[in-house]
Amino acid sequence: MTQLEYKRHFDAIIERVEKARLRVNNHHIVKIVAASKYVDADAIKTLYDIGQRAFGENKVQDLVTKSQKLEELPLEWHFIGNLQKNKINHLLSLSPHLVHSIDSLELARALNERLERNNMNIKALVQINSAYEASKSGFLPEEVIDQYAQIVEECPRLQLQGVMSIGAHSEDISIITKSFETTRRIFETLPNAKICSMGMSGDFELAIECGSTMIRLGSILFPK
Repeated sequence: MTQLEYKRHFDAIIERVEKARLRVNNHHIVKIVAASKYVDADAIKTLYDIGQRAFGENKVQDLVTKSQKLEELPLEWHFIGNLQKNKINHLLSLSPHLVHSIDSLELARALNERLERNNMNIKALVQINSAYEASKSGFLPEEVIDQYAQIVEECPRLQLQGVMSIGAHSEDISIITKSFETTRRIFETLPNAKICSMGMSGDFELAIECGSTMIRLGSILFPK
């Protein structure tokens, strides 16, 4: 794919995002994070050259490697994977823009402790398992409001910005919709929450229509 063809492909995705956004209302804002876990630094640079700025990695080591290779670019790095406690120091050394995946009180406390030690703050999202799927991490919908408040109280170095979830793994649109609507309802009850991150390459338009303000697009942004 030539750069011009890639730009047209990218613009077509932006147009789909825009149409979905307008189906919510004129004032609804949606941010795209490019999930770059399956591509190398060169592919990230190519997408940067046609206008993308925010990129998300699932593994701390991949984020370290790619951010070092691309350190001359003003990229906004997000961590979107499950964070293991033994990787916290490595992650903090990179000062990511946003950590999407606070999936337990234990992790929040461990992260806050390291942040306190380093005299740092970090923006983060709490992950909700809104589809009740055993394969997914995160707080269950019925517990997340109390746990969110507890993290705010106990972990002041974690500057919570809102929530993240992954849509239900199903072919049934109504089931996927229900999981997104559950996340959005919870988001709307949280004090000072700004970000509702949900929607990926296969379901981002539905997620936006259900109220997502941030989508994580991978394969659709990096065609082979």
